[in-house]
Amino acid sequence: MIVEADGGSRGNPGPAGYGAVVRDRLSGETLAERKGFIGVATNNVAEYQGLIAGLRAAQELGAAAVEVRMDSKLVVEQMSGRWKIKHPSMQPLAREAQALARHFGAITYEWIPRERNRQADRLANEAMDDEKAEKAEKTEEGAKQPHWSGAVGEPTRLILLRHGQTRLSVDRRYSGRGDHPLTEFGLEQAEKAAARLSKVDGIEGIISSPLGRAQQTAGKLAEKTGLEVVTHQGLIETDFGTWEGLTFAEAAKQDPEIHRRWLGDTSVQPPNGESFDEVNARVRKARSEIIAKYGGKTLVLVSHVTPIKTLLRQALDVGPQFLFRMHLDLTGVSIAEFYPDGHASVKLVNDTSHLS
Repeated sequence: MIVEADGGSRGNPGPAGYGAVVRDRLSGETLAERKGFIGVATNNVAEYQGLIAGLRAAQELGAAAVEVRMDSKLVVEQMSGRWKIKHPSMQPLAREAQALARHFGAITYEWIPRERNRQADRLANEAMDDEKAEKAEKTEEGAKQPHWSGAVGEPTRLILLRHGQTRLSVDRRYSGRGDHPLTEFGLEQAEKAAARLSKVDGIEGIISSPLGRAQQTAGKLAEKTGLEVVTHQGLIETDFGTWEGLTFAEAAKQDPEIHRRWLGDTSVQPPNGESFDEVNARVRKARSEIIAKYGGKTLVLVSHVTPIKTLLRQALDVGPQFLFRMHLDLTGVSIAEFYPDGHASVKLVNDTSHLS
């Protein structure tokens, strides 16, 4: 992938912001955009922040190799190792960028003229303009305060809803790509979840896995809100391959060695199936595509156990063992917010109060 990054400061030092773009190297398609206001800083600090945001976005998208393109000669030469990093304010930023760079199999840095970096430059200026507009707005309590975590920008709020009960979930069987409909009880669960979420202010979209059980669950909410259900293939459940429809014990008996390894290693695939690492990359891509299209909005994502766990894992920025330690109930509701600068916040996990 290609990362284009930029930063600016109105006063140098002064109010500063950054912008970053991730593109597909072959098609040139924009895969992700990042921007953020960072307070009073220099141009060089803002440039480094743009680089960090771009590298983090490329990592989230699962990039194996990255070409970084910037119009900052200083950042390009320092990250390439040709110039020393002497300024104290730049050293921790450079270390953070270098740590991110180590996640890729290969990375290069190229200086480009400003006219070839217009999209990242536009985002950096938008970040500074947005902050100026935000500071001009007043609430009854006074001026808006920055987010306690340091996150900046308007988050995309993802309300994550697991589908209702199916015949396979009753028997606790692996239910992946098989298109199993909701039971009567599952439809009741979906109705109760829809009644609850229809009362949430500001929901602007419903995005669902293509599988029928998720579509049925999403449809109940669509009926109550009048919103259209949009389908996204990236929210589909894990492909469990030949374990589809089997119980835990049956899968362990059929493929004892693979099943044992699969329980502790997210790179292991079920026979003819999909590893959790592959799911993680797929869900990152889906999340980036959704945020690129609906950034700053509140959305309901109707999906399955693994994609929802994966989104929560990504929001918490924790390791793969999270997948094996988190339980999600049928029609459980979780909430994660993703900020334009790469920060995230988990607000709710597996709430089933609507079923009481």
